[in-house]
Amino acid sequence: MLPRFVGVQAKEQAVSAALAVLRAGAAGGGCVPDLEGSIPLWGRIIHFLACATGRLIRLVGGRFLFCTRDAYTAAGGFSESLYAGEDIAFVLAIKKVGGFVVPRPTVVTSARKLRVAGPWEVIGLMLRIAVRGPRYDNTWVRDILYGRRAQDSRKPVKAA
Repeated sequence: MLPRFVGVQAKEQAVSAALAVLRAGAAGGGCVPDLEGSIPLWGRIIHFLACATGRLIRLVGGRFLFCTRDAYTAAGGFSESLYAGEDIAFVLAIKKVGGFVVPRPTVVTSARKLRVAGPWEVIGLMLRIAVRGPRYDNTWVRDILYGRRAQDSRKPVKAA
């Protein structure tokens, strides 16, 4: 029974923790993010609250998810019917299969989207996810996550 890892920026500690969680009998789990780069104060506050909440309710996004092969199969894998939110749907399905654990280690991900979305948009997105679950997708969400603004956030910043 081999674990299935999804995510490429996993720290060695996160991988070790994931293996320990699976060996202890959990169906799967996921790590909360550690943001890299310059982060405004409002972003650090929202990040802290989101991570604390994610640990409390055992719900994390798709930066680093892991599960056993049996759990992946029983959960039906990632939904191809969702454009956004497939990671949340997958976590909810894994929770139905068995234990889902959020270990202490974090994984590094970019904070670049905080450069294209303001605090109220981030809070609005989080509330939309909380209310709608994995079916939170709409054109506004797509613009932030995948659209022009998301593409703009990937462009290198020119020195003055």
